[in-house]
Amino acid sequence: MTSKRWKIKTADEKLVKMIASTAELSPSIAKILVQRDFNSAEKIAGFISPRLSDLSDPFELPDMETAVTRLWGAIDAGERITVFGDYDVDGLTSAALLTRILRALGAAVEAFIPDRLDEGYGLSQEALARCLERHGSTVVVTVDCGTNSVESVAFAHSKGVDVIVTDHHEPDEKTAAAFALINPKLGTIPKHELLCGAGVAFKLSHGLVKRGREQKKPSAAGVDLRNYLDITALGTVADIMPLVGENRIIVRHGLAKLAESSWVGMEELKRVAGVKGELDTYHLGFQLGPRINAAGRIGQPMQALRLLVTDDAAEAREIAQLLDQNNIERRAIEKKMGDEAFEEIDAYFDPAKHFGLVVAREGWHPGVVGIVASRISRHYNRPAIVMGIEEEGHARGSCRSIECYNMLDGLQACAQHLNKFGGHMMAAGLEVKPGALDAFKKDFNEAVSSEISSMDLSPVQHVDAIVEPAEVGWSFLNQLKQLRPFGQENPEPVWGLMNARVSGSPRVVGQKHLKLSVVSGGEQFDAIAFNYPLSNLPAAEIDVAFTLKENYWNGNTTLQLQVQDIRPSTSP
Repeated sequence: MTSKRWKIKTADEKLVKMIASTAELSPSIAKILVQRDFNSAEKIAGFISPRLSDLSDPFELPDMETAVTRLWGAIDAGERITVFGDYDVDGLTSAALLTRILRALGAAVEAFIPDRLDEGYGLSQEALARCLERHGSTVVVTVDCGTNSVESVAFAHSKGVDVIVTDHHEPDEKTAAAFALINPKLGTIPKHELLCGAGVAFKLSHGLVKRGREQKKPSAAGVDLRNYLDITALGTVADIMPLVGENRIIVRHGLAKLAESSWVGMEELKRVAGVKGELDTYHLGFQLGPRINAAGRIGQPMQALRLLVTDDAAEAREIAQLLDQNNIERRAIEKKMGDEAFEEIDAYFDPAKHFGLVVAREGWHPGVVGIVASRISRHYNRPAIVMGIEEEGHARGSCRSIECYNMLDGLQACAQHLNKFGGHMMAAGLEVKPGALDAFKKDFNEAVSSEISSMDLSPVQHVDAIVEPAEVGWSFLNQLKQLRPFGQENPEPVWGLMNARVSGSPRVVGQKHLKLSVVSGGEQFDAIAFNYPLSNLPAAEIDVAFTLKENYWNGNTTLQLQVQDIRPSTSP
């Protein structure tokens, strides 16, 4: 951990004081709410206590009525339905959710996940052909894919199969001519555009249950949609969706449901991941999600799907253990690839010359390149591309960018070297033509350099508010918890503690983490700084940027500052 440039956020202090008084909140908590545009009692109440009754009518989404009518017709007629998913967490949770709902409503339904290496992402024609051959369905419902799969949907139509697409990805100019195409980005209500694949699948589930109850169908009366919120929340957090609006409602209530899930697979997944105590988005994003994802990256994604749809406790236990082993293997592969990639870049890296970083090797696993690219991008604060070189000579991999650069601009500038590429500003995939790797590296660096070489790329530490030492206690933490769930567009606040001094002797724990006590304003706090060398600790007074945590140890619970950065107090 190296010291960064601090950027301390501001807010209208008069409004902060008013909010703190009327809502009976700490001034620092009130400042966070004002910064995030919760500046009235009504807005704050809706944010702090999100209600399921505030979820919108599912029939506001495009083609929902058409899809619900067709699916109830298929259920009543005993037609075979296939839910076609994808191999990432959003795709797998979406498929599990909709498969469970359709089964509960009496459908003859099976789920299908394509093979990552042989069939690629989404609704490819190869995967769809295998799907239809295996299941012989007359209706296929896609989840988290299919909006732009024009040829695949036409192929299904030629086979007499109706395709209902549920998706959240950006539509191209020409979209698939599906029987129904439920994509919030094709609608007219902006708040729906924040939903992930699992969120859209939940909306379809809601539509099916709502219409079924209106038509007095007995199966619909027995479905409690609250039981499915933990699966939906897992997909939402793992897909890094904004945790505002409907996503916030889904995740807040999904976490509550996850504490005692209705599904044996979720309970076994929690067990192997060692999830205990009060649940938050960390558990979804960093403990449960990676184990589901590992099946898609290096294992068999259908195993993860089976875990989420089985009601057999023994089967769930067996699969959860398998996914845990997959995750251990994934971490080992990731570490080896990361070590090799960092060693290669460190050997040549000059911050004045190298702005777009590209590394590629034979044997690098395609399921892990994106994770390694993210690590490289964060470490060097540069756009990064990591690829595996395949037998045919082309290199295929993943790209991750930084806030100030649109990755697609760089790929477009180097399109002559690429067989294909696609994605969005911060993340993309690509395939480099055989023999073009060196030219691509050179041209990509030049393309990125032309945009960002004049920018200050030194790392920045954002601080939401400076806290008074006396504020930071259990009451402060309990108020902070009301702002959960934290995630995209509702990040966990980072606090600044100023003019502190180290008390006693800091010690290194776990070989590379620094445990210390700091004193400020007469208050003493336990703190931990991960991956922080003792030699980096300033000798004089310090400012500490931190997030506030509960630390559980030997049956005791204490407050702990989780250090994000330390700087000498004399810093401007």
